[in-house]
Amino acid sequence: MSKGEKVLLIDDDVELVEMLRDYLNQEGFKVAMVHDGETGVREALSGHHAIAVLDVMMPGINGIEVLRRIRNESIMPVLMLTARGDDTDRIVGLELGADDYVPKPCTARELTARIRAILKRIGKLEDATQKSIRVGALTIWPGKRKAEWNEQIIDLTSTEFGLLEVLARHAGQIVNKEDLSEQALGRSLMRFDRSIDMHMSKIRQKLGTLSDGRSCIQTIIRKGYLLIEE
Repeated sequence: MSKGEKVLLIDDDVELVEMLRDYLNQEGFKVAMVHDGETGVREALSGHHAIAVLDVMMPGINGIEVLRRIRNESIMPVLMLTARGDDTDRIVGLELGADDYVPKPCTARELTARIRAILKRIGKLEDATQKSIRVGALTIWPGKRKAEWNEQIIDLTSTEFGLLEVLARHAGQIVNKEDLSEQALGRSLMRFDRSIDMHMSKIRQKLGTLSDGRSCIQTIIRKGYLLIEE
């Protein structure tokens, strides 16, 4: 990750956002702050920011709707701030393409670590070899973050692409959730964390099926996931 990555904070809690901004500035980031959803969407789609940190609860349009509008036009990384224990917002956010989430209240240090993990993962993808990986009807180009199924482009978020890349590099092998979380999300898998499952569900919806109608991504109970070679 290069110095001066631009972080967009979208949250109506002015005091919290200013505290996070000060900490992130000390850590070498450049920070922009907005306090309502409409402005947040415009800023997120401006192309000026490397990542958005988005609170779910805001006046006007809430964080879920902001995320929906961002995802309609952009795959920029989005880290959601959710109320602790509120599984509904977290699950909906992940289904809509959020890259990760942090329960509130959170520390500035934890949030910064999550931001770094996402940007580091994306940086690795951007710096990766341009050579393609082919598994049956699936072709992915790690350096371009581009994926195709039967020569049709698949619209994946950065997190979905990261997970699919890990599976493609280990095609025909079972990859456990712990390894997927470490390699694709850039963090250890937390207890009761279902984010991997949510992302995999979205990836399956976007990919085509095999000749026998099965998904090319198989769940291996209590072990992990496997990308079928065909």
